[in-house]
Amino acid sequence: MGRRWLCLGLWLTVTAVAADVSVVDFAGRTVTLATPAQRIVALAPHIVENTFSAGAGDRLVGAVDFSNYPAAAQKIPRVGNYKAWSMEEIIALQPDLVLMWASGNGMHRLAALERLGLTVYVSESSSLNDIPTTIRAIGHLAGTDSASQETADHLQRELQRLRRDYGGQSPVSVFYQVWNQPLQTINGEHFISDIITLCGGHNIYADTPYLAPRINIESVIERNPDAIIASGMAASRPEWLDEWKAFPSMSAVRSNALFFIHPDLIQRPTVRVLEGARLMCQQLEQQRAMLNEKQAEG
Repeated sequence: MGRRWLCLGLWLTVTAVAADVSVVDFAGRTVTLATPAQRIVALAPHIVENTFSAGAGDRLVGAVDFSNYPAAAQKIPRVGNYKAWSMEEIIALQPDLVLMWASGNGMHRLAALERLGLTVYVSESSSLNDIPTTIRAIGHLAGTDSASQETADHLQRELQRLRRDYGGQSPVSVFYQVWNQPLQTINGEHFISDIITLCGGHNIYADTPYLAPRINIESVIERNPDAIIASGMAASRPEWLDEWKAFPSMSAVRSNALFFIHPDLIQRPTVRVLEGARLMCQQLEQQRAMLNEKQAEG
């Protein structure tokens, strides 16, 4: 509805026109909505979490399995899992925005979503900086810029603080263990490797060409990390982490630097990665102090 103003004796009618909201996603696509999104479907647990962090959690009408944080996310209707979802259920929810995960969902599925007339924002998190970028973008598309900007700024400030405090310290070589069978790690292009660097560590598999390569025990022994950090799949420390004790010649084993970080705090690219980063920095600082002490002793 327009508003009327008296100007120089003439009544002028000014009609408010809603401006489009537009962002460029991680696939380089310009995503535009006529009005901020009111009904959002998120196709990965970490995207659900980031939507809440962006102040738009109340707009979520559909999510995938294991979307368990925050508690309110557990009440959102499921459309499947991040690898296989029901197009029928997504359409039935009548979303005006779908948030997908490029590497996890698979870019080949984008065309199928678009053929249904859905507006899709593609996210990806190859580095720590991608997390606040994603949160800001979701907030802009949902019209919650103030909340998303505040959250993203806080995350960036705190990560920078950790980088300042630990990033310049003497390096600690790190093997990050995703799983034991098959034995799997991450390369230098993964955001977890960013965390290792931020904490003054060196990812011993940063040079491998695959994002999450499978490796063998002999390779780890040969690279001889100062610390081994594992997360596993659950909240408890995985029992298989102690299997490295069978190789007492390894630097990490000799100094008992076999560390654990809850997977949700380190493997999900969300605001909670700040908690995981703080814990990793503390663990590596502990090992750094021990290595420096041994070096001083000669």
